[in-house]
Amino acid sequence: QVQLVESGGGLVQAGGPLRLSCAASGRTFISYAMGWFRQAPGKAREFVSTISGSGSTTYYADSVKGRFTISRDNAKNTVYLQMNSLKPEDTAVYYCAARSFLTGSVYAGEYAYWGQGTQVTVSS
Repeated sequence: QVQLVESGGGLVQAGGPLRLSCAASGRTFISYAMGWFRQAPGKAREFVSTISGSGSTTYYADSVKGRFTISRDNAKNTVYLQMNSLKPEDTAVYYCAARSFLTGSVYAGEYAYWGQGTQVTVSS
């Protein structure tokens, strides 16, 4: 079992940065690939980014590529999402997720564990 707790959300002006954190419980964090997803009001949950268990492989949605950076600190059982050049369309609840595979996935259904989400609001 893995429990995930996100933090770092908030209100930011367009063009500004924000860093999300996701702290995971458990002693085998490195065995889990992690992902970030987001869900805007009235829209389906969408993939944002994923990182492999070792942190060596990352992948991004086209909409955030070049602006967002995913990273992880396995010693701290934490995954991060650094978001730069934020746009109003990035406004959503952001969720971190874990899957018990070393490689990540863009499909939400392939993640077994989810955090409660953190709200990110970007004002224009």
